[in-house]
Amino acid sequence: MQSRSWEAWRTRRLDELQVVYLWVDGVYVKAGLERERAALLVAVAGLVDGRKEVVAVVPGYRESVASWSEVLRDLRDRGMNAPRLVIGDGHLGIWGALRNVWPEAEEQRCWNHKVLNVLEQLPRRQQAVAKPMLRAIAYAPTRAEAERKRKAFEAWCHRHGYGKAAETLGRDWERMVTFYRYPKEHWRHLRTTNVVESPFAALRLRTDAAKRFKKVERATAVIWKMLMVAQRRFRRLSAPELLAKVYAGARYEDGIEVAEKGVAA
Repeated sequence: MQSRSWEAWRTRRLDELQVVYLWVDGVYVKAGLERERAALLVAVAGLVDGRKEVVAVVPGYRESVASWSEVLRDLRDRGMNAPRLVIGDGHLGIWGALRNVWPEAEEQRCWNHKVLNVLEQLPRRQQAVAKPMLRAIAYAPTRAEAERKRKAFEAWCHRHGYGKAAETLGRDWERMVTFYRYPKEHWRHLRTTNVVESPFAALRLRTDAAKRFKKVERATAVIWKMLMVAQRRFRRLSAPELLAKVYAGARYEDGIEVAEKGVAA
C-alpha cells in the first residue's frame, strides 16, 4: 500500500505549482547486496504562496548529471515550471543537469557545504578561528562586503600556509553569491540546503538503525513517507508577498529590487 501511494505521488501532475525556488540534495542508504550505498535524489520546491513542498524522491546512480537530468525532465514533463533559483551542494551533478533541462534557472551553492569543505583543508586547531570568519563572509550585507571578507580570509590563509583552504573558498565563487540577486528577506532560505538536510538528520538515524534495506524501492518508500510527515512542519518562506515578484522576474541587487529603466520599483 505504501509503495503504491508513493507511485501515485511520484507520477502526479505538477501544473498548478508556481515554483520560485528549488532545493536539491541526495541521501545515501544501504540497500540490497550492493556494496556501495544508493543515492536518493530529493527536491523541495519553494512556492509563490510561501509553502515548501517535496516534489521529488527518486533513486539515482550516485548524484550524476544523468540521474539529476532524469529527475528534472520528469518534473518538467509533469508540468512543473523552471524555478528561478536552484540551491544545491557543490558536488552534485545538478548543475550539469540544469544546463540540460532548465538552463534559464540560476544556481546557488550551499554555504554550509562550502564552509565544511574549507574547514577540511585546515588543521583542527585553526578551524575554530576560521569558522566565524567564513560565516561572516556568507552573512555579509552586500556582495562587495562578501568579496572584501573573502580576500581578508584568503590573505589569512596564505600568511599561515593554508593555500588549499583559500583555493577551496574561491572555487565556484559565482555560485556562492547568487543569492544577492534575490530579496534580502529570502536570503536565510537561499544560503543553504537546510530545508532538505534537516529532515535527513532524523532519516539517517532511522536508516542507520535499520543497517540495510533489502531493496532500494523499500528505502525510497520509507524515506518518502518520512518526508511527507516532515513537510507538514516546513517553515514557510519569509516575506511571501515578494515571491510573486521574483516569480514574475523582478531583478534585485544586494537584496533590493532594481527598477527597470523608466519603471519605478
